[in-house]
Amino acid sequence: MGRTAPNPSPNSSLATCCNRRYTPGMREYIVSALILLLAPCLQAQAVPAGWQIVKDAKSACQIAVPTDWAPYGDNGGVAVFHDVSTAIAVVTSQPDQVFKPLPEAVQRVMGIPKEKMFENSAKRVFYQDRTSANQDDPNAYSIAVPGKTGTCSGHLTFLPSVTQETARKIALSLGPAETPPSN
Repeated sequence: MGRTAPNPSPNSSLATCCNRRYTPGMREYIVSALILLLAPCLQAQAVPAGWQIVKDAKSACQIAVPTDWAPYGDNGGVAVFHDVSTAIAVVTSQPDQVFKPLPEAVQRVMGIPKEKMFENSAKRVFYQDRTSANQDDPNAYSIAVPGKTGTCSGHLTFLPSVTQETARKIALSLGPAETPPSN
């Protein structure tokens, strides 16, 4: 008369209501989907669409800035917003300098508060080394990432009229220079 649902054994490879069990094929599918979804987040650098690339003098490292920023000087590696007193972004390369996170002792000597150290990992060092006290006083970010043959470094100084979001996007775009695709 009344049929009861079979009670699966603990070794069953079917998903059940409360005790979720996945088959190896299901796990493989889930892991593959997660990798595809997270891949854009794992990029070493992020260049916002429509921004311009500024390369250092050796074309080893690059940083991206909004289109209303302009190159500064003849040597490359520098861009400004309006003028150097509003905002300036600098990118440099240190060939053969091994990239590594900043040890806590160095952070203390440099006076970097923990809340201003945004990232200190094997892929990026990013911190705020100056905080604006008023509208005419600039903020400053320092950034370093591994390069192809050394370390890429960047420094961004900006008045509060440049949004923190824009400044962070600029800072996070630092990376090794992309090589143009070969034909």
